[in-house]
Amino acid sequence: MSQDKSITENELALDVEQLLEEYDADASKSRKLTGLVGKATVLVAILMSLFHLYTAGAGVLLSARQRSLHIIFAFTLGFLLFPATKKSDKSKPSILDYILIVTNIIIFGYLFVYVEEIAFKGGNVTTIDVLFGGIAILLTLEITRRVVGPELPIVAILFLLYARFGPYLPGVLGHRGFTWDRIINHMYLTLEGILGIPISVSSTFVFMFILFGTFLDKTGVGEFFIDMAYSLTGHLKSGPAMTAVVASGFMGSVSGSSVANTVTTGAFTIPLMKDTGYKPYFAGAVEAAASTGGQIMPPVMGAAAFIMAEFTGIPYIKIIAAAAIPAILYYFAVGTMVHLEASKLGLKGIPKDELPKFSNIMKTKGYLLIPLFVIVYFLIKGYTPLLSAFWAIAVSVGIAIIATLIKKDESFTVKKFFSALEQGAKSSIGVVCACACAGMVVGVVTLTGLGLRIAELIITLAQGKLFLTLFFTMIASIILGMGLPTTAKYIVLATMAVPALIKLDVNLMSAHLFILYFGVVADITPPVALAAYAGAGIAGANAMKTGFQAVKLALAAFIVPYIFAYDSSLILVKEVVGGDVVFLPFIKALPMILSAIIGILCLACAVEGYLISKCRIYERILLFAAAISLLKPGIITDVFGIVVLLGIYLIQRTRKKDEVVEPI
Repeated sequence: MSQDKSITENELALDVEQLLEEYDADASKSRKLTGLVGKATVLVAILMSLFHLYTAGAGVLLSARQRSLHIIFAFTLGFLLFPATKKSDKSKPSILDYILIVTNIIIFGYLFVYVEEIAFKGGNVTTIDVLFGGIAILLTLEITRRVVGPELPIVAILFLLYARFGPYLPGVLGHRGFTWDRIINHMYLTLEGILGIPISVSSTFVFMFILFGTFLDKTGVGEFFIDMAYSLTGHLKSGPAMTAVVASGFMGSVSGSSVANTVTTGAFTIPLMKDTGYKPYFAGAVEAAASTGGQIMPPVMGAAAFIMAEFTGIPYIKIIAAAAIPAILYYFAVGTMVHLEASKLGLKGIPKDELPKFSNIMKTKGYLLIPLFVIVYFLIKGYTPLLSAFWAIAVSVGIAIIATLIKKDESFTVKKFFSALEQGAKSSIGVVCACACAGMVVGVVTLTGLGLRIAELIITLAQGKLFLTLFFTMIASIILGMGLPTTAKYIVLATMAVPALIKLDVNLMSAHLFILYFGVVADITPPVALAAYAGAGIAGANAMKTGFQAVKLALAAFIVPYIFAYDSSLILVKEVVGGDVVFLPFIKALPMILSAIIGILCLACAVEGYLISKCRIYERILLFAAAISLLKPGIITDVFGIVVLLGIYLIQRTRKKDEVVEPI
């Protein structure tokens, strides 16, 4: 990158932590501890990361032990770092916090120590079991309220009440009901509640990939992605906006956080977009839409993708293979819209001689891509995501150390190594709390059979029509997105909405990817759109206006899931039998992919009101109709869409030729 651009980036980088604190829910609510307590907190975080590194390499512990120790670490950090209320002291933990930490260690330590004895009880619970179980539920609700917010605990409480008072409910929702002892036992002592599938995934795959992303960040991969994207796209008329799309796609694929990605790359790209001529709200929306898409972009995606692998029994490598084409289509749509906006505004790119050379960037920093190739290689070779992440972290550290020794610039120090361990653990707290609390929701579903009841209810409301079922599922996801993080939202919908989709012959992969997509785009869907608000904050723009613009840019993410729900050839899936996915040959899926690409182009032109010149109203209407036609499989609809696009292109080309510019 040129010297001036480097200075700009370095200055902006200093504000990233401050921006994260302002817009990232976890960072904004947490304490900044110093002194002995601060050092103890850092030590706990480092020990948590070292524990997970050890079990990833040497083998995980017994399920109950792995999960309970995972919770002990995360809840301890949560009570240390997150105050009970806004009025609580943010400089140090309170006496109550220390009491809760000790209680947490005792309650979940009981599960860790007496795992064999509990297994041999065969469901015969004691008074101590019930007491400890009740406290465990309250601890989980409280720490989740502090870290994630009150919405998810409220949902969990409603589910627990449903399990108890089922006999009093009418119609399909009614059931025989369970005693509090039975409910507490199910939530605490079994692997179906707090220690259920969500925490199972969190304590293995998810934590390691969060840690992997942290190590990549500490080795400078974020700056490398921005430099690489800038060198490739800066000369285009869409310039910095296209840089934001490409860099955020790269960074988001390994970070898994919409807000963190928006702030990290947006600190550089948003000011550049504004300087180039984009309106502030548009600049913020571009970064938010591009950053949010990172959660659906392989090879890493977000935490929910790992939980999807556990829920479905489908290997993670097959999930990312299926998710690849829709993710590319998403970024194609966002990139097309920013390019059309630049054309409409008459913007120009940055001269190539002012941009960093791609070849130089690859020569100096290309080695930073090796860990990503390593993780993909191990996944393809059939290694578990856990072991793949372990070796990718080991390789990233090894490469960073070698590069530091060769360059003599101390770019990766021992201090940064331990800082990565600390940050990885702290970054996982929100996910762990959400998974523990969502585990109770899943526990109630398995205990009462609620999933099938909800599926029947959804199908009844939709009158057995697939489109309405998909639509209701989408609306439910967006509503849940107002309060729940992506991970928790996915878990709730996977247990309740997916059975309805499967009953209507949507295959397993398509059904889960459908709810995953709408769980992700909730981050940019007003009224609660944290990624869009972060982008607006950096751009100095109106938050709601930025949010609605981000939705326009991400419109493909609201349409593409419907395509693969109806026809799974877009995700290259022929059928799913158990956990075995039968993929289509790429050549057979090519017509569908090409149709979707042209459809997205029509959609972008309709939304932006521009093809090769400004569209008239009837042209926008026709382009939108063409987009819908092309996105729906079928020869007739495809021909109609292509004819409309070509026709409007020729009309606009003729119109441009006929325009006469009067001399001044």
